[in-house]
Amino acid sequence: MKLAIIKETREAERRVAASPDTIRKLIGLGFECVVETGAGDAASFHDTHFTDAGASIAATQSEAVGSADVIVSVQGLEADAAAAAKAGAVHVALLNPFVESDRLGALAKAGLTSFAMEFVPRITRAQTMDALSSQANLAGYRAVIEAAQAYGKAFPMMMTAAGTIAAAKVMVMGAGVAGLQAIATAKRLGAVVSATDVRPAAKEQVESLGGKFVMVEDEETAAAETAGGYAKEMSDEYKAKQAALIAETLAKQNIAITTAQIPGRPAPVLISEDMVKSMQPGSVIVDLAVESGGNCALSKVGEVVEIGGVTIIGHRNMPSRLAADASSLYAKNLLAFLTPMVTDGALAIDFEDDIIAQSLVTKDGAIANERLKD
Repeated sequence: MKLAIIKETREAERRVAASPDTIRKLIGLGFECVVETGAGDAASFHDTHFTDAGASIAATQSEAVGSADVIVSVQGLEADAAAAAKAGAVHVALLNPFVESDRLGALAKAGLTSFAMEFVPRITRAQTMDALSSQANLAGYRAVIEAAQAYGKAFPMMMTAAGTIAAAKVMVMGAGVAGLQAIATAKRLGAVVSATDVRPAAKEQVESLGGKFVMVEDEETAAAETAGGYAKEMSDEYKAKQAALIAETLAKQNIAITTAQIPGRPAPVLISEDMVKSMQPGSVIVDLAVESGGNCALSKVGEVVEIGGVTIIGHRNMPSRLAADASSLYAKNLLAFLTPMVTDGALAIDFEDDIIAQSLVTKDGAIANERLKD
């Protein structure tokens, strides 16, 4: 079995889909691993690290994928790379399937059996495969670091002979994996932290990390979470009530970190232009949902802008700003996903398995996932 790891080409993508550690384990499963030259450079994994682990290096992407039985990447293959792969090859990546229909079409046309890591179900057996969580965890941490760098004051309260410096006030909007890590990181830096989420179950998690929970609680919030643990989109009436509460709270904050996203839908706008204007000069907003529409009405993809003295950070691909750790965790997610597919050194995919069935997106030249067929 030949497994190919390609070099990512998309803007702001510094991650790679393998680490030297996972290369060794993949070889132990029976794979011959081929890495496109330079694939790990931006993540501090150089070609020599991969060859020392037992992989070979391919000079081009088409050379890497041309005879591969399995192709792994962070983001999915582009159309030309998909066309260079052999029909029936397995492709596993973060495919952004709800948005990038053209890419899925190219994968289907090339006859690839492709799996979207975003669709791995959130069940106990699949925890080690949960790439969304591993990457969101790092994004939440990095968001606080970015905010601290842009904020012109200290995070913790400091009592000095010259006077007392007040602790920074941080509000985290969305208490999923990224939000909870942001809360924990901001607390470790000494900030006073509050957080909001539409899911009542998040209250206990926020408070366990030392944050204050801010939320409109009514009948609608009782059904605000999907079976998969994601937030549902709320009614316009609820959004109006929550916006009023957030506006009142946000005006007192120094930093806001927004993390709210809904699979398959644009990110909800949580911070309006008026809310931005209500914040004190010197305040900072970090919008982790900027690439899916943005939680802040004034954030711009890939840019840091200043509006009325408020800095709004809209970096692309926040996990990629921690490329080495993000790559290591993602590589382990892929290893966990691929391991059950191998029996006695050969591919043996059980398409009836729940994890395989839910994450499969293309097969036999067609879209194979019911969530995407419309």
